[in-house]
Amino acid sequence: MVDVFVLSKILALATISSVVAFAWTPALTHFLYKYKMGKSIRSAVHAPLFAKMHAKKAGVPTMGGLLMWVTPLVLAFFFFGVHVLFPDSVIGSLNFLSRSQTWLPLAALVAAGVVGLADDFLNVRGIGSHGGGIHIRHRLVLYTIIAAIGAWWFYTKLDWNSLHIPFVGDVTIGWWYVPLFIGVLVLTSFSVNQTDGLDGLAGGTLASAFGAYAVIALLQGRVDLAAFCAVIMGALFAFLWFNIFPARFMMGDTGAMSLGVTLGVVAMLTDSALLLPFIGIVFVLEAVTTVIQIVSKKVFGRKVFLIAPIHHHFEAKGWPEPKVVMRFWLLSCIGASLGLIIALLDAAVLGSAVPL
Repeated sequence: MVDVFVLSKILALATISSVVAFAWTPALTHFLYKYKMGKSIRSAVHAPLFAKMHAKKAGVPTMGGLLMWVTPLVLAFFFFGVHVLFPDSVIGSLNFLSRSQTWLPLAALVAAGVVGLADDFLNVRGIGSHGGGIHIRHRLVLYTIIAAIGAWWFYTKLDWNSLHIPFVGDVTIGWWYVPLFIGVLVLTSFSVNQTDGLDGLAGGTLASAFGAYAVIALLQGRVDLAAFCAVIMGALFAFLWFNIFPARFMMGDTGAMSLGVTLGVVAMLTDSALLLPFIGIVFVLEAVTTVIQIVSKKVFGRKVFLIAPIHHHFEAKGWPEPKVVMRFWLLSCIGASLGLIIALLDAAVLGSAVPL
């Protein structure tokens, strides 16, 4: 039977995160509009169809992703501080900061968020590739650097060298764990970044993904990690309130990069990387269609899609933006459910579930 206190703690933290993120959004919005932190739209020369469809979004502030990493960071240290000073207090019992479960994902969240913030600032000022921002190949290099640090920590400090295969068990892969870790984080980061293109799209799909991993972490007895995922999900709910069509502000790379990297770290921490393609099915579709489009244009000189990634293809075909977003939300919920079904059956077959 699941411990009522554990569930209450996780749900309370998700609620508190939503309330806190919602509370400081007006201040963030005021700052973004006051200092004209509006996103630059790709030029009509390099992307004519994209520029035509999204001209109305020019000037809408970016950097809204600050909500999703500043809020968990503040809450993590607040509850940790209260726990240290008043260990027996109710508020102190909400602490979810622990070395074995949440130090690394929180560090990844903040590090990637800061890098993404720099990218957003360059975009706002029109500095960089195609009107502003870091070129995609340079982003991939940055993702790889962050992922390599995480891989080194897992492999050398935590002695992780195996991959869990559902219904089979843990398979030792030795040093191959390092490139696997890097690959998961880079691909997840890239995929989430590609998904962040319509109002509410990335926020909604990320919420279902982190919700699924909160359940998986809880199933494994990783209560602090489950709470961490719940805190991110709570902040995402607050963000979505302001980001659904028409968006008050956009997530930006500070949100997409931070959450993409963190989702990959959580997948590796829960040893469920093979479930990520199900839980993040929308991210997979976005990344695959982007790669197909790039390869087709370079090799065959023609497009497969009207515009990539796939959500823009449907938009170009005449689907209203909210319809694309909500249908992708539904798809992400189905994928998350499939991932959870596999995780639950795997735990039942192998007897790996931890009673809570």
